[in-house]
Order: sequence, then structure tokens, then C-alpha cells
Amino acid sequence: MKSGWRIIDLLSMEGSIGYKYGNLVVRPSDKPEVMVPLADVAVVLLGVRVTISGAALMKLSDHDASVLVCDWRGIPCAGAYPWSDHSRIAARHNAQASLSQPRRKQAWAAIVKAKILGQAHTVSLCSELASKRLVEIAKSVRSGDPENCEAQAARLYWGAISPFDGFRREPGSGGDDFNKCLDYAYTVLRGHGIRSVVGAGLCGPIGLFHHSRSNPFALVDDVIEPFRPAIDYALLTTLESYDVSQPEVKQQLVAASTQTFNKEGQSLTNCLDSFCQSLGLFVEDDLDSLPVPVWK
Repeated sequence: MKSGWRIIDLLSMEGSIGYKYGNLVVRPSDKPEVMVPLADVAVVLLGVRVTISGAALMKLSDHDASVLVCDWRGIPCAGAYPWSDHSRIAARHNAQASLSQPRRKQAWAAIVKAKILGQAHTVSLCSELASKRLVEIAKSVRSGDPENCEAQAARLYWGAISPFDGFRREPGSGGDDFNKCLDYAYTVLRGHGIRSVVGAGLCGPIGLFHHSRSNPFALVDDVIEPFRPAIDYALLTTLESYDVSQPEVKQQLVAASTQTFNKEGQSLTNCLDSFCQSLGLFVEDDLDSLPVPVWK
């Protein structure tokens, strides 16, 4: 996998995208063109008023960049990503499809537990009591999460960290500014998740828990769960405004996905890559249990 890191946000731009001499050429209708080295690009967000050339799409795929086409709200509705050249892609797709229900449930429980522990770390900014309660909830997660500890934790978590009275997390609602910031930051995170899943030779539509006939990235929605609390932490500690229309706010939201994730100094994206590689080994029975990174 290439080492691109830049997020190219073209959601509000009117213009076109092309390719020239190893660069993505961004041509706004009202400003001079800008050239961005393709080697730097990780994710491109396309709005409804942008056209893109076939050459640009091909070269973005060559550099393992994810392209997300978004609707008027900035919510992804389509995408383009490279075909994986992983040496075990067929074996891993077959292993995912035939993964036993007990192992699927075991993996999902490990993901839920890691997510809740990460939430406990983030919520400690606001409430030590809520943090301790979340740790207790994480300890009670069982295979498949039959008690829906994830939902129990979410109610406690959002109630504790919400910047506004009566806040409700409503993905894709286009409602209040804090929800819009979360949607934008999670869209960027999902773009990184697509790159990691494809790079590990895994099959996006075959999830561990998430599933839908129309979701080509159900597995991505599974693997990014433990990383969401790190994004939330960045929002709470770095943003002075939740107005996602401001360029400086978007810059901070993008930076949240490349922050240091653990005490060893690894970045969030590196940990996401490693996690997907471990998941590939798990589905092929090369690992007895799935090691899931925890936000600390």
C-alpha cells in the first residue's frame, strides 16, 4: 500500500479534476488550477458539481487512493477504489464468506469491547464517573454482544460528551453543527478504512456485524468502530467552532484521522492498516483471537 496522507476535499467546489505528470490537477471554475502530487493523496471527496477524468481515476487507483462521491449533505453515496493486488485476496474472500458464526461473533465482541474502552478514555475528559461505568460495560461484553452493550455504552457516552443539552447522535441527518462535524470526520475515517480493507485483501461487502445488500463497505463500518472515539476526542479537544463550512474546522477534522493513536506513537491510519492485516490472518485461522487496537 502507498503512503498517501492528504485528504482532498472538493465537496463545495465547482470545476473539474484531471491528471498531469504524476499530479492530480484541480481546476476550480473561479480560481487558478492547483496541482497535488498523487503520491500524497489518500482520500478524495467529490461533490455534486465536480467532474473527473478517467485518467485521474486510473492514477488515483494506481496510488491506492479512495474516491468518495458525496451527496449535497456531504454523505458518501458512491465510491471508487483500487482492485487489490494482495497475494491472498481470493483465499481471504473465501475465508470471510465461510467464517463460522462463533468466530464472527467472537471478533465482533472484541471490536465492541475495544470501542467502549476507547470511549471510556475519551469521556474521561468530561466525566470520570461515566468513564468508570463504560469500563464496567466493556468487561461485560460477550460473544456477539447479545446484551447490546454497544448501544448501552453509546447512550451513556453521548450523554456525557455532548456539547449541547438534548443532543442526539443522528448520522447523516444534516442537523446541528456537532453532528455535521462528526459526519465529516467519520467520512474521512471511512475513506482510510476502505484503503486498509482493500490493502489487506479483504472483501468490503462481507461484514462481521454490519450487513446490507446495498452496502459495499460493510466490513469497513466494522473495522473503523474502535477508531471513532479517537476522532471524537480530537473534536472535543481541538475545535473552537463546530461550523464545518469553515476551512480551518475541516482541516482540524481531517487531522483527527492521522493523529497518534497509541502509546507506541503509531498513527491512527497505521493502526488501522495493521488491524485489517490481523483481521485477514484471523479469518484464515492463522490467529486464534482477533487483536483489536484500543484508543489510549
